[in-house]
Amino acid sequence: MGAGGACRWWLPRAVARPVNPVLSLSQRPGRRWLIVLIAGLLVGLSWVAATPAYGHGGVVLDDDLCFIRSGYLIGHFKVHQPRTSGHVEYCEVLPDPGETLFVMEYLHSRLSSAQIGFRIIRNVTGQAEYANYADVEALGDLTDVTVFYHAPQAVPDVFAALHTFDEAGDYLGIVTASEGDESHNAVFPFQVGYDRYGYWPLMVVAVLLVQLNYLWMTGRLTRFTRRWTAVKGDVD
Repeated sequence: MGAGGACRWWLPRAVARPVNPVLSLSQRPGRRWLIVLIAGLLVGLSWVAATPAYGHGGVVLDDDLCFIRSGYLIGHFKVHQPRTSGHVEYCEVLPDPGETLFVMEYLHSRLSSAQIGFRIIRNVTGQAEYANYADVEALGDLTDVTVFYHAPQAVPDVFAALHTFDEAGDYLGIVTASEGDESHNAVFPFQVGYDRYGYWPLMVVAVLLVQLNYLWMTGRLTRFTRRWTAVKGDVD
């Protein structure tokens, strides 16, 4: 009760509470889609980058080594591009067109006496990296899509084939091992002329987008922009 009978009511001051950016996001539905999109992109790219091998039964990546297998046809498979990469070994992604050496070291003694044939065709199956021998057979005559052919012959211990790619693209390697009436085939898709960094640049961009979105939601980006504009105005 104040002087003169006046009554004064004291109201408590509002207490400022810290803003939780996660909770504030739920109050801003217009921005949810961006977080969901970026999170999905990160998960998808992480899954792709972590995938060790294709499921086509051709080349399998195990402990950084490539193995080609089909029936008893098992070999340590590696690819070199000596003019551009020296002794670096590749498996299913070759960075450059040009001279390329395919090498298969036998892991089964019967391969030394088998007739080994090797063909490279443009991957026109429509199955990308999941193409298999059934997809190749469905193409029928392979003459028009063949870029390299090594006729079957017995090659002891190690099979090697040299081919010069004129252009980048998606290809299929087809290995055939025949011994009498028995024949086995293995198909491995590979790419020529793709960058050496794979999906990592996309993952870095996605992380940067997440960080920028966080700065935008919390207002830090706006405050920084205002300060930068003020400093630039003072300098001018």
